[in-house]
Amino acid sequence: MSGQQEAPDGVPAGEVYDWFVRGLDLLEGGNAQAAAALLAHARSAEPASASILEALARATFDAGRYPEAHDLFRELVDTTPDDDYARFGLGLSRLRVGDVPGAVEQLALAAAMRPTRAEYQRALREARATLRAREMSSSSGTGDLDDAGDSGAGEERPT
Repeated sequence: MSGQQEAPDGVPAGEVYDWFVRGLDLLEGGNAQAAAALLAHARSAEPASASILEALARATFDAGRYPEAHDLFRELVDTTPDDDYARFGLGLSRLRVGDVPGAVEQLALAAAMRPTRAEYQRALREARATLRAREMSSSSGTGDLDDAGDSGAGEERPT
């Protein structure tokens, strides 16, 4: 199996650690879909690994599968509630699925846990601005914004 990419049963060649490392390489190289697929194999083999779960959540987010990424980051927060990055990813995922108040909550926790992370502070400011805009829009009767990306906050990635 050393020269093969995939075993006959559809499982990638190598061991779980190999899948994890290759998945991270694919993610860093901009191939989030392939990374998510490979990391999903690693996750099924090692479901208790927080590192694999985090990498899978990141890849899923970067692949644009926001509801699924939200669920994965939620699981990561449930597993490691003191992980600022997990809360950051959950906040961004909530923003992408339209839960702006939930996004502000998680991003505020991440920013409080690690106040020196500029990307946490920036994402929190943008989420709060989106929330204020929605509140002003609904109170003035002009209607809601279409989606969370209207403030520019959607440009943030949990990487």
